[in-house]
Amino acid sequence: MLIALDSGVSALVQFQQSLNVIGNNIANVDTVGYKGASMNFADAFSQTMGSNASGSMQVGTGVLTSAITNQFTQGSITSTGVQTDMAVNGNGFFMVKDSVSGAQYVTRDGEFTVDASGYLVTNNGMRVQGFTDAGLTTMGDVKIDNTGATMLDPISGLPVADTSAVQSYSFASDGKLMVLLSDGTQFTRGQVLLQNFTNPQQLTKVGNNLFSGLTAAGPLATLTAPNSNGLGSLVTGALEMSNVDLAGQLTSLITTQRAYEANTKVITTCDEILQDLVNLKR
Repeated sequence: MLIALDSGVSALVQFQQSLNVIGNNIANVDTVGYKGASMNFADAFSQTMGSNASGSMQVGTGVLTSAITNQFTQGSITSTGVQTDMAVNGNGFFMVKDSVSGAQYVTRDGEFTVDASGYLVTNNGMRVQGFTDAGLTTMGDVKIDNTGATMLDPISGLPVADTSAVQSYSFASDGKLMVLLSDGTQFTRGQVLLQNFTNPQQLTKVGNNLFSGLTAAGPLATLTAPNSNGLGSLVTGALEMSNVDLAGQLTSLITTQRAYEANTKVITTCDEILQDLVNLKR
């Protein structure tokens, strides 16, 4: 059998996979926090036909996929004006938790909202993780309420819990949650923290802009405040968009199409040659 036929067939399989990667990138060109992927090829096993004074004589048998990697480059940051929207400008991921299963994930999608219980959550209900107290010592689900606010008792002069209603709140570039109560008291309610990894390529996409596989990716210490230890800052009232370069993906799409067509020609030519061989017997 012609080795070229094997090479052509293997190329069709790999270029189909490349087309899948490119198509998914283009489909997510407007997905918040999406990180594009790229596909790398490697040559398949080569058959040694012999050797001469110049060295071994080998013929390759086709192409393989060596890797499909995520590109964790910075996406553009777009202002939204929504106070719970956050974008990471630099390194780091938001840590979120499924309140039912307890499973933890990371994401670059900072399109958060506040649920009926006051928790800062993703659009699919995952709770954002960080410090949950005014002293910034306890980690857990970030919540917006008056817990931790104090005032001086007019009789004893000692600090007592301030139960005034929340009037407004805001997030700083270091993730600190500042809450303003109806009596004018302002206090730090908590802080949104970030997680970074030694090898983010080990993270696994699981849909809804979430990544799992945190242990394999090598988390760096514990959750850390933005703007520290090499982590990026938070841009509030803004979102990080997809990092997909649409022009580059369209160029890759055309290149892949041409390569696919060329390899179909290889297969067609091999088929014609084999037909000629069969006809010789007749």
